[in-house]
Parts: sequence; C-alpha cells; structure tokens
Amino acid sequence: MNRLRPLSPLQKRVLMPRLTRPDLWLLGAVAALIGLGVVMVFNVSYFHAQARFGDPFLFFRKHLIALSIGTTVLFAVSRVRIEFLERWANVIFLLSILALVLVLVPHVGVERGGAQRWLRLGGFSLQPSEFAKIGVVIFAARWISKRRDEIRDFRHGVLPLLGVVGVCAVLVMQQPDFGTTVILGALTLLMLFAGGARPVQMAGLVLAGLTLVAAGALTAPYRMRRLLAFLDPWGQSQEGAFQLVQSLIAFGSGGVAGVGLGNSGQKMHFLPEAHTDFVFALIGEELGLFGALTVLSLFALLALRGYRIAARHPDSFGSLLAFGLTSVITLSAVVNVGVVLGLLPTKGLALPFLSYGGSALLSSMLQVGILAALSRMTG
Repeated sequence: MNRLRPLSPLQKRVLMPRLTRPDLWLLGAVAALIGLGVVMVFNVSYFHAQARFGDPFLFFRKHLIALSIGTTVLFAVSRVRIEFLERWANVIFLLSILALVLVLVPHVGVERGGAQRWLRLGGFSLQPSEFAKIGVVIFAARWISKRRDEIRDFRHGVLPLLGVVGVCAVLVMQQPDFGTTVILGALTLLMLFAGGARPVQMAGLVLAGLTLVAAGALTAPYRMRRLLAFLDPWGQSQEGAFQLVQSLIAFGSGGVAGVGLGNSGQKMHFLPEAHTDFVFALIGEELGLFGALTVLSLFALLALRGYRIAARHPDSFGSLLAFGLTSVITLSAVVNVGVVLGLLPTKGLALPFLSYGGSALLSSMLQVGILAALSRMTG
C-alpha cells in the first residue's frame, strides 16, 4: 500500500495539514469565470491581434501562459499556513514598495501610452501595482489584528496605518494609476471599519477621501476630459466618450439573449482594446442580459463565500485578510462593470479573471489561493 511521504520540519511550519479541504464553492465560481475568460480572450482578441501584430493567437497564447502560472500559484499557496503569511507580512509589504519604486526608475520601468506601470521580466511585463494590493491587505490585516485595543484611537491606531499605506498610494499615483490609488484608499478604509475603527472617524475619512478624489480628477486635464465624457457621453461620442459609447452600443445590440458567441460586431475594431478593460461589454453583446447576469452572479457567489470565510475564521489576522482580499476582487469587479455600463467615470481596471492581462490574472489567482488556504480553517 502507498504511504504518504512525511513532511519535513520546514514543510510542517509552512504547509497546511493534508486532510483539510478548501471552499469548493469559491473555487467553482473562480473556475467558471476563468473558463469564460479563456473563451472571451480568444474570441475578442483574435482580429485585433491579427491586424496589429500579424498573429491572431498572440494575446490568447500569453493569456494561457499566465493562466498556467496562476493555476500553479493558486494551488501552491492554498496549502500555506496563515502563520507564515502573518510572520512575513512586513517583508511582503516592503517588497511591494520596492517594486513600485523600481517602476518609476528610468530605463527600469516600462512606459506605455504615457503611463509607467510595468517591469520587464524576460519576454513578459509585470505590473507591480496589481500585487501591491495584496501587500497592502496582508500588512493592514496584521497591523489591525495586533492593535485591536488601539484601533479606535485615531492618532495611534488609524493614522499610522494611513500614513504607511499612503506611501504605497503615492507611488502608484506617480505612475500614474488613479484607479488603483482609489482602490487602495477604499480598501484601507474598509479594513479599518471591519477591524473596529469608530464609524464617525470612518465617515470623516470618507469625506476627506472623496475630496482628494475630486481634486485629483479636476486638476489633471485628461481626468477632467474623462469626467466630462462620463457626464455627457453622447455629446462626446467621437472624442473622450468614444469607448464608452461603443460599449453601450454593444450592450444594446446584445439585448436579452445576445447576438451569439463569436458574432460580435463591436469587436471588429469598433471598441478599442475590448479584450482588456471592456470585455464585459462584449459578453453583454454576444451572450446578452443572461450572460451578463451570469457573470455578476458568479462574482456575487465569490464575494459571498469570501466574506463567509472572513466571518467564520477563528483568527483575527485570518479574518481581516479574507475580508480584505475578497474586497479587492469585489471592488475591482464593481468598478469595472460600473465603467463599462457608464455608471462610473472611465478607469483602467481589469475585470478579474475575465480581462486579458497577465499581472491582473496572476494577482487575482494568488488572492484566491490565499482565500482557499484560509477556508481550510473555517469548515
């Protein structure tokens, strides 16, 4: 009879026991989103890749490579003990800061379309801001869990954390990446609230945050154009709101049942970069209202299971970590869908698991891997 090889002392400190099982509903929802994402990346990017690069499978091939790496990372991380992440929280956060600094170094960071957000690794590019979200969540979870008695004290519990995370946000803003900066701010406030900070303090911080967001939007000309395009998309359909108008046309064309998988007209160079931030619009066009609602239902299931893990986890750090990671995925999905439907001003945020983008996919799968590890302790 085959026997399991005993774990080494190092493996016992790092890995979960073999007999525990992760949340299968969570993994099922993610698997369904990933499967649809594979289909849509191939379907939507085929003509764009052929016209621009002469290789119709370019984006699809890169997506599969990122998916293969992400799947390996997910299952490896799903076996990691929570104590290991807590012990290395500060180091993980400092590595996130270092990566964000390197992005801004001339000839080290890669610039595209006026934004310097990537690091070149061999034949691939890595976007550190995607992983900085995870670093912030891990660091904030440890900070709050270690200061439960001080977190209601604004000066000693809240303000220091905001200052540390603020360094990360400033670096992201310098790329510039306004959307991710807003996500980091919202995420930190949510975790502070979940950790027991005073509601009055949180209300004041929300107002201050909204003021900063408004200032950031009004002081940058290109953000101002996006805001005006959001307020009057049809009046600027050939200028700043072109992408949004084409997205709304895609949804209108899809109706209830959709035009059929592969039959999109908008992907034929009408909707720019449809395989990235606006893939949800093509889902609405080809699969209709039913397809769009299915995607939203899968994200709702993911959020439900993630927050369930947070509510049932016996450890304070683990509970806050699950809450933060679930909030990252949920906020990203809500913002992306809101932008595509014209409910929010345009932001360059990917739709988790569905958009093309190796860094976003790897980051999302890493987050799910940690959630799966946390779910092993909740039953």
